[in-house]
Amino acid sequence: MGHITLQSVSKSFDETPIIHGADLEIPDGQFVVFVGPSGCGKTTLLRLIAGLEDVSGGRILIDGQDVTKLAPAKRGLSMVFQSYALYPHMSVRRNIAFGLKMAGTPKAEIERRVAQAADILNLTEYLERRPGQLSGGQRQRVAIGRAIVREPKGFLFDEPLSNLDAALRVQMRLEVTRLQKQLKTTAVYVTHDQVEAMTMADRIVVLQAGRIEQVGTPLELYERPANVFVAGFIGSPRMNLLEGEVAQRHQATTLGIRPEHLQVRQGQLSNAEGEAWHGTVTLAEHLGSDTFVYVDVPGIGTLDARCTGDLRVAIGDSVTLIPDPQHLHRFDAQQQAIR
Repeated sequence: MGHITLQSVSKSFDETPIIHGADLEIPDGQFVVFVGPSGCGKTTLLRLIAGLEDVSGGRILIDGQDVTKLAPAKRGLSMVFQSYALYPHMSVRRNIAFGLKMAGTPKAEIERRVAQAADILNLTEYLERRPGQLSGGQRQRVAIGRAIVREPKGFLFDEPLSNLDAALRVQMRLEVTRLQKQLKTTAVYVTHDQVEAMTMADRIVVLQAGRIEQVGTPLELYERPANVFVAGFIGSPRMNLLEGEVAQRHQATTLGIRPEHLQVRQGQLSNAEGEAWHGTVTLAEHLGSDTFVYVDVPGIGTLDARCTGDLRVAIGDSVTLIPDPQHLHRFDAQQQAIR
């Protein structure tokens, strides 16, 4: 079991508040991702769950037990850090087994768990190698293996893929997700990369300035952002956010439209069924399957439209943008969504 509950959890360093009364339920077996910009408090919140930082206020419960004052080793959680933190003079086998050996686990049980973890992570043939003889992805798998053998109630990942190159990050993203589903163990994963969050999470927790802005499935956050911050943060490329007269016509302070919900037509055309915005192409990015078109619209600003890869437009072309009225997002003066 690995049901984690945060009740009004706060954290301050000296007189500076970092986490402002976080309330959160992480059900057993879920993959939950903390995401947000640098300095939003996501790693601090993870360290509070792990017990690596003391809570300033509130409670943390694991399977209903108050662990707020418990030492990290007694919480039944395993943490995988951004750095691999492997012992360079030890073999892969000894690195994975180290924590169990220090805990006094019987030798036969250590061997069983190490063999099982190595099999799950495709590390069996590398058990006698040292970390310096492994690739970055293999070293990260060793670090994960060290966490697996403890058979924890939950895994805590602190940006574990940020040191890897782009292609390896995609591969490891798939491996970590597959592993979590195979083990059926609760996982809390911190990243600044919202693409990682969208592709890996059962639920995403979006943080800003130490506050939880919204919790939901990736599609819930994408389709129904609670406020302007979540709307602008979740999604790549980001949502277009419009203010002024165009938003006021929709009884909103801010109007949002995602790039894929804008049609691009050549020339200045009228839209008999609704709105049409006329502008000039300032940049066209042709990426094969997609083309991203940036259009300067007088009185509105630059809008980004996501189109099919075969769209033929060039800088300086006059185009018409037609927004899908079913996918307009309205926000009030407090930047909250208007439903």
